[in-house]
Amino acid sequence: MRKIIIFSLAVSLGILTACSGGNAAAKVDQSKLADAKKRDMDISKGAPVISLDKKEFDFGTVTDGDIIETTFIVTNTGKSPLIITDAKTTCGCTVPTWPKDKPIAPGESTEIAVKFNTNGKGGGRQVKDVTLFTNTAVGREILRIKGIVNKKK
Repeated sequence: MRKIIIFSLAVSLGILTACSGGNAAAKVDQSKLADAKKRDMDISKGAPVISLDKKEFDFGTVTDGDIIETTFIVTNTGKSPLIITDAKTTCGCTVPTWPKDKPIAPGESTEIAVKFNTNGKGGGRQVKDVTLFTNTAVGREILRIKGIVNKKK
């Protein structure tokens, strides 16, 4: 029992002394600090708000192997620039295209193009989601395409 107490004290002392070295202020990257201040100023103006012309696209009934394409119109109805940082899909058969690293100014719109390759998907209902990761208060938006894919005859 005595060995456990001594070992615990030694570990605690080691942790406390490891955290006390150096000047933390000297380690701050000034360029990142400036970026953070700009972001905070933008947030204080009001977060961007994403508005969509549609959240879901029903492509109806198609045949296995068809390529489905649609476009979603995204409008920034907020007060600061909208940034779409990423777009993730539920499978590799669905490919979104969005303006990477290009902020959408308040009041402006842009297109999110989505392609769905139905090859090998024949035999029933298909639902594919595209999740947009944004700098809005919510942080993400889900777009959906759906329909029925029939097998080739």
